Amino acid sequence: MNKITKYILLMVLFLGLVLIRTFEDILFYDPYLTFFENVYLYIDSPRREVAKLVLFTSLRFLLNTLLSLGILYVIFKDKNIIKFSVLIYGLAYVLLMIPFLYFVTNPKQEDYYLFFNIRRFLIQPIGLILLLPAFYYYKLNR
Repeated sequence: MNKITKYILLMVLFLGLVLIRTFEDILFYDPYLTFFENVYLYIDSPRREVAKLVLFTSLRFLLNTLLSLGILYVIFKDKNIIKFSVLIYGLAYVLLMIPFLYFVTNPKQEDYYLFFNIRRFLIQPIGLILLLPAFYYYKLNR
């Protein structure tokens, strides 16, 4: 893959992540988007459909994961890195979804901050932000 193709592909993949974030309120059901903007300290948890919320949160996690894996592949071109990343993302999904479900079904005001951060790991491409420099460092020292 030549450099121009690589850069164009990276721009398209990053644009995909930006578009997911930009149109999150249109594409995904998430009553917590407005709730966590500023009013969560003063009101109770919003009404929500748990199954629908879990489905759309999972969909968003999947889309972010696929785009992130694409970015990692274009940058490193190493299938072992992708296999390891898939394992990390799968494990992260399971380990984060358990407390996410707990906080959705048992909302308590004192748990909102922890819930906010767990939800953030599920709906934002934070895995890419962590894995990209880690794999870069790994490649430098290999």
